[in-house]
Amino acid sequence: MTISHDFSLLSVIGLQTMAARRGAAASHGLPDLDNSIEFRLGPEHTPVQSMRRARGFVTRVLPALLAGAPHAKAVEEAALAVLTELVDVTARHRASVDLSGRVSYDGDHVLITVGEMGRPLPAPEEEPGLFLVHRMVDDIGQHCGDGDGYATWVSIPVRMKTQ
Repeated sequence: MTISHDFSLLSVIGLQTMAARRGAAASHGLPDLDNSIEFRLGPEHTPVQSMRRARGFVTRVLPALLAGAPHAKAVEEAALAVLTELVDVTARHRASVDLSGRVSYDGDHVLITVGEMGRPLPAPEEEPGLFLVHRMVDDIGQHCGDGDGYATWVSIPVRMKTQ
């Protein structure tokens, strides 16, 4: 699903219904539904605007995406915090015209991918927000994106680490 500023509340309600049916569909041998949120932000957005818009898009749909997940509220808060930091770093070191992102849920992990960054992911000492990211995820990495930069991905476990 691609999210834009025209995203409707009816779509969120539809996602909640689809999430509720997902368990029933799997039990009847039907294919699982795509369980992801995608967004794309153009160059007219500053890093702060990009963070707000990405977070706003994902905030609307994430509860439906995580419907029935254990510790859904804690996972949602972690995913939004991590997403915000990755969008911030990527927007400030942008390699391509658009900043893109994807949040997906597979039942065990929330996978967040944000691209495209014009450099390898900096160390947390250079970008302090990445300390938060490293603390909340169980895996992090980068790969060559679709354009000239790097896409950063993280995996957040649904069963949260004990603090």
